[in-house]
Amino acid sequence: MATTILIALGSNRRHGRHGRPEGVVSAAIAALTAAGLAVTARSRTHPTAPLGPGGRRFANAVVTVTSALPLADVLLLIKRIEHDFGRRGGRRWGDRVLDLDIIGAGAAVVRSGPLQVPHPRLAGRRFVLDPLVEVAPMWRHPVRNLTARQLRARAMRPKARG
Repeated sequence: MATTILIALGSNRRHGRHGRPEGVVSAAIAALTAAGLAVTARSRTHPTAPLGPGGRRFANAVVTVTSALPLADVLLLIKRIEHDFGRRGGRRWGDRVLDLDIIGAGAAVVRSGPLQVPHPRLAGRRFVLDPLVEVAPMWRHPVRNLTARQLRARAMRPKARG
């Protein structure tokens, strides 16, 4: 049975063949399709400020895909795509050619080594929530029991100063 999977994409480094980060994101979406994942919806590409010590702006997007593969196999597939685009291990939040993350898969909750679904930091990340709302506004976070739209509204609230 096919599952709908939410995948976040991000890039903030040029690629020799695909050019600027926006081009990398588009090429990565094509690579997901070529790898057998059926892309059913795609957000626009959002320019976003870096999180942490990275200095370059990111291009971020979210796609919905359907696949009958187990989530662990989808994770292996997207990590292979990252590697094919030149992604190598490095410092956390550093610059990267391509970052692909499974952020959700229906009502699935998986906490098994590198596979963390839904993504544990999804609820506080506007650079993921903004494009997510474009493609799946009514997707319900299976742990927080809030829709993507509600998560985004909470993330937009001003923080209390104290």
